[in-house]
Amino acid sequence: MTSEVVEDESQFYLKAEKYWKDVPPTVDGMLGGYGHISNIDINSSKKFLQRFLRDGPNRTGTNCALDCGAGIGRITKRLLLPLFKVVDMVDVTEDFLIKAKTYLGEEGRRVRNYFCCGLQDFSPEPSSYDVIWIQWVIGHLTDQHLAEFLRRCKVGLRPNGIIVIKDNMAQEGVIMDDVDSSVCRDQEVVRRIVRHAGLNLLAEERQENFPDEIYQVYSFAMR
Repeated sequence: MTSEVVEDESQFYLKAEKYWKDVPPTVDGMLGGYGHISNIDINSSKKFLQRFLRDGPNRTGTNCALDCGAGIGRITKRLLLPLFKVVDMVDVTEDFLIKAKTYLGEEGRRVRNYFCCGLQDFSPEPSSYDVIWIQWVIGHLTDQHLAEFLRRCKVGLRPNGIIVIKDNMAQEGVIMDDVDSSVCRDQEVVRRIVRHAGLNLLAEERQENFPDEIYQVYSFAMR
């Protein structure tokens, strides 16, 4: 439980905001010096996502996606804009969203909204999104705020829409990182929070071909 490792909730959020303010607005900055894994990451995410976009009675639509913890728009540019008509981005760091407007290039015209907001305070517009993509950011929310945010995301889905979480997974329990003021949870803790939010897991997949020295990364699809 994050309540066991986060001593001061307001400091937990303030320290994270301060950390990201000092990170350069580059792909390498977004990935903590691991910019070289971006291609592997995006290609795997595309395969994972496309299984829900294929033809079928419960096919997920391709009208609108939301990129949560979007940074400069690495995922918006490489994964979401090629698959969806319009994309909204939300991030707590204003400088990243400003940089996104040049980083995204011409295709960035299809980014409808740049929301500058922490996810603990963000509410997706109801019935608006086919896909809500949440990558490498759930560690910046307490368990309670994550469950509440996921409930609001559920309200934000269009028919047959899905929420995807892609993130680092601890071996066991919840581990605090004091450097960027985040937590890393194990899979069972994440599954429990997902269930607590009233969501059903549809698929779960381990990311392959990442460097051995970093946490294992898993993707979860839910609705």
